[in-house]
Amino acid sequence: MSIENRSLGELFDPKAELLINDRLRPHWSQAGAIVFVTFRTKDSIPLQVINRWNREKNEWLRRKDLLIETDWSNSLRLAPSDVRAKFKKHFSRCREDYLDSNQGRCVLRQPELAKIVADALMHFDGVRYRMGDFVVMPNHVHLLAAFSNTKSMETQFGSWMRFTARLINKAIDAKGHFWQQEPFDHLVRSVEQYEYLRSYIHNNPSKARLKKGEYLLRVFKE
Repeated sequence: MSIENRSLGELFDPKAELLINDRLRPHWSQAGAIVFVTFRTKDSIPLQVINRWNREKNEWLRRKDLLIETDWSNSLRLAPSDVRAKFKKHFSRCREDYLDSNQGRCVLRQPELAKIVADALMHFDGVRYRMGDFVVMPNHVHLLAAFSNTKSMETQFGSWMRFTARLINKAIDAKGHFWQQEPFDHLVRSVEQYEYLRSYIHNNPSKARLKKGEYLLRVFKE
């Protein structure tokens, strides 16, 4: 199913071949489908906040009598689709709002470090994937892209993270993981959702109250 006026890829087709990975992201990948991806720095969300969200997720499902053995992740898999959608929408908003509060060292606020990420994202544009809109924020990155096959989508995330982490750590004299190791990903399902995500990327800096020079925005030309 194509997007009107032709853009960087196709909409997710539930009837087409799909790769599902239960252990690692991307959990779902489909050749040619547009995917929305979020990378965040390891220090962007403290462990105590994640633990609090896990307790809130358990309680959210408990109130609906859907919690199984205090494990929200297993319980969510068995929940009705409309419940899963509401759950994901609520806690995705919690995550995005927290990221936009600019926690952690926020080293990507520095233009030369943001450029390392932007250059890596664009390096194989038109070869391994088609890169759409993206924004490099002080402690996270949002992007839209489309991959020609499921394998390239599965491996590219790790490649981006390893390469940029090595250069950024060298620049700031740091060691260890720079990124949280499992990025968030979502296959785009409708024209309306695609336009919403493009708008979200473009408006993210103003939502986070960033000044010009504290972020790096790339606008895809259709």
